[in-house]
Amino acid sequence: MESPQIEMGAFKANGPQVQNGGVRSSMVQSWNLQRTIEGVLRSIRIVIFTSKLNLLLPFGPATIVLHFATKKHGLIFLFSMLGITPLAERLGYATEQLAVYTGSTVGGLLNATFGNATEMIIAIYALKNGMIRVVQQSLLGSILSNMLLVMGCAFFAGGIVNRNKDQVFSKATAVVNSGLLLMAVMGLMFPAVLHFTHSEVRQGASEVSLSRFSSCVMLVAYASYLYFQLRGRSNVYIQIGIEEMPNEDAAEEDEDAEIGMWESIIWLAVLTIWVSILSEYLVNAIEVFLFSNLARQDKHTTIL
Repeated sequence: MESPQIEMGAFKANGPQVQNGGVRSSMVQSWNLQRTIEGVLRSIRIVIFTSKLNLLLPFGPATIVLHFATKKHGLIFLFSMLGITPLAERLGYATEQLAVYTGSTVGGLLNATFGNATEMIIAIYALKNGMIRVVQQSLLGSILSNMLLVMGCAFFAGGIVNRNKDQVFSKATAVVNSGLLLMAVMGLMFPAVLHFTHSEVRQGASEVSLSRFSSCVMLVAYASYLYFQLRGRSNVYIQIGIEEMPNEDAAEEDEDAEIGMWESIIWLAVLTIWVSILSEYLVNAIEVFLFSNLARQDKHTTIL
């Protein structure tokens, strides 16, 4: 008869503790939920309202409205281009924020990958619609702009901003990137040589086979490059001069992330989906707008 009383007494003694634990747990959950909501609202404010280029964001929904309301493909092409421009910039921003959490090596790879996401999505939709010439010319424009325009502007702006400092670069990084670039150029050039010299063993088939083989080789080379970056001698890619910098200067170079890691990942997914939607309208407009004037097709797609 005594054991039930003891158990009941123990239960009564532990009752307030259990109740206090439940209240404490609910308070922690409420606090975590409040922090999550505040983080989401802060990321929305930073991503959408801090960049002046985001003034072009309304052109995205306007593209969809024009597509269904009118057949003016010239305006659809222009509006979709203007709508994609801030999305590409915000993709780069979200990638940079994610790179703060992943480190310099993985962050550089993310920048290289998502930096070309817009061009890659447009190329996929163009290939889906059979617009091979558009893909070729847009690749040419991308190569020329990155090798000449972007690099030249970077050197020029760096010289203006840092007038009292020398601009340096890593020799190892330049050698690796130049080798990959040379391989890509040869992959594009050799099938073209076969085509224009009419030296194929089998008309058309040899050119296609070599092109597909080159693409496989370049994919393997890029995968090896990624492995080398992540698992190999990643210290080769450490920025020059970081070791020699004073502690104060090194602390100034470290930037704090403005949004969280998962927020960056979610924004990358959202922006990529939105870019893919606008890219479909862009490619459809190109198919009608550019092919109606074949004389200017190469010029427009190269600029694109």
